[in-house]
Amino acid sequence: MENLDFLKDHIDLHMHTCYSDGSDTPSAILKKVKEKGIKLFSVTDHDGIRGALSVLKILKPGDPAFICGAEFSCKDALGKYHILGYGYRPYSKYIKELVGYGHRLRIKKVAARLDFIKNEFGFCFPEREIEKIFKLTNPGKPHIGNLMVKYGYADSKESAIELYINKCDVADDYVLPETAIQQILKSGGIPVLAHPVYGNGDQMILGEALRDRVLRLKKTGLKGLECFYSANLPRYTAETLSIAEELGLYVTCGSDYHGSNKLVCLGDISVDAFDDPPKGLVDFCRDVRKIVV
Repeated sequence: MENLDFLKDHIDLHMHTCYSDGSDTPSAILKKVKEKGIKLFSVTDHDGIRGALSVLKILKPGDPAFICGAEFSCKDALGKYHILGYGYRPYSKYIKELVGYGHRLRIKKVAARLDFIKNEFGFCFPEREIEKIFKLTNPGKPHIGNLMVKYGYADSKESAIELYINKCDVADDYVLPETAIQQILKSGGIPVLAHPVYGNGDQMILGEALRDRVLRLKKTGLKGLECFYSANLPRYTAETLSIAEELGLYVTCGSDYHGSNKLVCLGDISVDAFDDPPKGLVDFCRDVRKIVV
């Protein structure tokens, strides 16, 4: 990592393993990363670091450069956010505290949703299936949706979530974005706003609303924006790049790959290559050079 030549190759800093809502094991992810020719990558499981730690353990000399990552679901009075954390010290107490809190909230919501669909719609599952969900590192709506499909209560995971699971009014407990940002910083990491235009994944935030949101988060310690993203239209990428440049933020890029659980290809970051990479991306890659494995 003595130079930035890898910027001309594939970079993907946003992917999920089976430790959250992806379908691939960490070893399968690494194999696909190498087959795809990706030179710099990160595993960013939801509210957890087990997938990233697993990749660390199987890396060998000559493998692609790797950055420990995670994606934290956050909310405050003004909206929902996904905050990516990169390059944290994986055994830091601060990242562990953040992961632990996020996990407890997920378990609480899963229990509430299972109770709701049982009481409201009569959807029951064998106890062994419920135990499997609670033993997951980061259980969530997709896991319940897949279970509903398995037992014939829904035609697809998506319809299960939309028609049934989302009707449950769960306790409005979330990690605050400033809490996630500060815990990532305290653990030596870099907090980045994931897919800024899409908020928590199903929103649409543009113009002054987007700039104001980013500016608010920057004041709490946000360091970067995921400007290159698989679902971006060119104008979305251009808008987020403009905000990153104006506010002096890092630029990152990620596909949001989930394996067979999402129609996104590994390495799809909305651009083919970086003949002239933006300054924010160059700065990010240069500054994480010392923490890249």
